[in-house]
Amino acid sequence: MKRNASAVWRGDLKKGKGNFTAQSGVFSNTPFSFGTRFENQPGTNPEELIAAALASCYSMALSAALTADKHEVIEITTQASLSLEQVEGQWTITQIQLDTKAKVPGIKEDKFQEIAKKTKENCPVSRALSMPITLNAALV
Repeated sequence: MKRNASAVWRGDLKKGKGNFTAQSGVFSNTPFSFGTRFENQPGTNPEELIAAALASCYSMALSAALTADKHEVIEITTQASLSLEQVEGQWTITQIQLDTKAKVPGIKEDKFQEIAKKTKENCPVSRALSMPITLNAALV
């Protein structure tokens, strides 16, 4: 299975503009710029997409792991907060914090935490990323 996306950038870093398109068509010529990436202007950026990918992957993987352990999953909500910082003069993704809340009736807290931690280590997007990923998982 392969997934594809493409990006085009025109101009210099600060004044230029880019757009990207994903294979599914959900993103089609979606704009991004220096301002959306480094100045908090409205719009998307690569780091936001990485955070969305991890939050989505983790939620799905946690649901699969809980279901495989014979637990009913009502809802899983995950927020991924990515830190982009200057490290030795280079913009670097230094960490991602996952905050997950799950509605899983009847599961014991220690079992939930065990499955949540193992899922963080084994979700495909987590395994693709080389920075530290921390997890705060809670039952609701």
